[in-house]
Amino acid sequence: MINNIAHSGTWILAIFMIVVASWFFYRFLAPKSWREWASAGLVQAFIIALYAEMYGFPLTIYLLVRFFGLDQANLNANLWSTLLGMGETGMMIAMILGYGFLFIGIGLFIQGWRELYRARQENRLVTDGLYAVVRHPQYSGLFLGLFGEGFVHWPTVFSITVLPLIVLAYVLLARREEKRVLEEFGDEYRNYQQQVPMFFPRPGQWKQLLERSNIADVKTQQRP
Repeated sequence: MINNIAHSGTWILAIFMIVVASWFFYRFLAPKSWREWASAGLVQAFIIALYAEMYGFPLTIYLLVRFFGLDQANLNANLWSTLLGMGETGMMIAMILGYGFLFIGIGLFIQGWRELYRARQENRLVTDGLYAVVRHPQYSGLFLGLFGEGFVHWPTVFSITVLPLIVLAYVLLARREEKRVLEEFGDEYRNYQQQVPMFFPRPGQWKQLLERSNIADVKTQQRP
């Protein structure tokens, strides 16, 4: 039965996607302390499990068939298309929506890294660009990207279970980072904390966040 599920068994593609996603993650969010490595380890496990199921062996579908008796005549490797009985159409809808979240997350991830790197080179507190909307845009991008891939596009038992743990790990990590920044910048950062939310913008600022996740737009806005 499992061998007849579409879009599975392509292990070369699974390995390729794992390598590419892992390189991108460590390229822009390189861990240093053991806490950062622990958080990154959760993300790494998420990436491996996600693409192993997406292109390799559909473990989630197998478990649901085995223990909950899903209709085996209507199976697809994608969980949403299987549960909703929408076949390839359901898979395509989930893919488009999931990639939408993923690309927004990547934009936030990269641009947040660039703005923070520039500020560190100038030895200043970064409060402009994306950081004028949220205090940790890199983590915001990470959450949105993982949500898009591991919940919207290709939900699995592992991705749905681990995603909240990843969010919790990075919330705790962000709080520790903010303690260090408070020691360095004092009241300047304390005032910034009171004005700007941690990960997700206020309701009226989502459009602003999305616009600033575009690197070209940000460069245009920063020109005198």
